[in-house]
Amino acid sequence: MDIAAAQEFIRTNHRGVMATFRKDGRPALSPVTVTVDAQGRVAISTRQTAMKVKHLRRDPRVSVAVMNDGFYGEWGSVEGTAEIVELPEAMDLLVDYYRAASGEHPDWDDYRAAMQRDQRVIVRFEIERAGPSVEG
Repeated sequence: MDIAAAQEFIRTNHRGVMATFRKDGRPALSPVTVTVDAQGRVAISTRQTAMKVKHLRRDPRVSVAVMNDGFYGEWGSVEGTAEIVELPEAMDLLVDYYRAASGEHPDWDDYRAAMQRDQRVIVRFEIERAGPSVEG
């Protein structure tokens, strides 16, 4: 799977597992909802206080395995160097993220208030590597 194919796959498949790195170098895995922004970057919403954010501040390397809704079958993996966008700059990105993953929200004012209350951030990254590139 090349980068363009991975972007297209993520546009219609939003279930993923994100890998970041703990201080001791071991991976930390987190289930996430993943989208692709207008620039083709991977985007994930999380809380500013989440361990994955702390890990990424120390080591911005990130990998995400993306699966279809049925779990088995087609899947992809993307890697990159994460950027963390905090509020208030993240608000429009969080709206775009929700629309990409779920469509229109029934109450955007309520959604924005929840993003503030939950201290949400956007983790995004350019895809530097995508796969799988071989079948086994």
